[in-house]
Amino acid sequence: MTDPNAAPAPKATQQAPGEASPPRRRATQFETPPPRRDPEDPSLPARTRRRLRRANRARARWGAPIETTSRRIHAWLNMLFVDHGALRLIHPNLHRVGRDAWRSAQPLPHHIDRLARQGLRTVITLRGGVIFGSLPLEREACARNDVTLERFVLRSRDLPKVEELLALEELVARVERPVLFHCKSGADRAGFMAALWLILAEGRSVAEARGQLSLRYGHLKIGPTGVLDLFMERAAEAERRGVPFRQWVRTEYDREAMRREFRSSGFGAFLVDRVLGRE
Repeated sequence: MTDPNAAPAPKATQQAPGEASPPRRRATQFETPPPRRDPEDPSLPARTRRRLRRANRARARWGAPIETTSRRIHAWLNMLFVDHGALRLIHPNLHRVGRDAWRSAQPLPHHIDRLARQGLRTVITLRGGVIFGSLPLEREACARNDVTLERFVLRSRDLPKVEELLALEELVARVERPVLFHCKSGADRAGFMAALWLILAEGRSVAEARGQLSLRYGHLKIGPTGVLDLFMERAAEAERRGVPFRQWVRTEYDREAMRREFRSSGFGAFLVDRVLGRE
């Protein structure tokens, strides 16, 4: 039976008899970024220094390839129980986005294997911050399936800068398709990316694309993640005035004004941050 969520396999290009097939781009993987701040900086609050130390330990542990059986077991346990991957065994929050993309929660290795059989060529992780055992396992799954792994960090509780949106335009234009983009839960950052993908890659309207930020996918507008809805609302308003999205980003988008305008409800913040524990 055909998977209703399956994206079409990449179309074969027409070539003349005797003409060599064009070489497929070799799959690559991003490098684990170095820490941006020194955890021993005395000017930082003690809580921030502790958080940075934890992040650095995780970066050292999971930023390198898995080379022993014990580390592999540790990576799987970390992915399943610390990064909540056990929940994604039941609900990967996987959905089609337009013609050439999927969105999901953090995929497990077998999810990437399955999508690769359906033509997947690129995975884009939207996660930043602390690294979990999910990362080296995801890298391995991409490598064995000849799938490129890209990293483009988005925030679920803050707005992108103009230069980040311009960089995202470039990424959307150059990635090999079909593509999977994911965050941790597949609700907020993946939804924001899905909306941007439909606008930038498929020319959909903002009014249509903003539906990717929906309770159907687990997104909650009432919490701090609602700042992403405000972004789409302002872009849709500009579109109704006849200002295309790309032009709006370059000439009208005011990140700081929107950040001042946005207010999250106390209950929404409690639900998103404490109950759901969103990243």
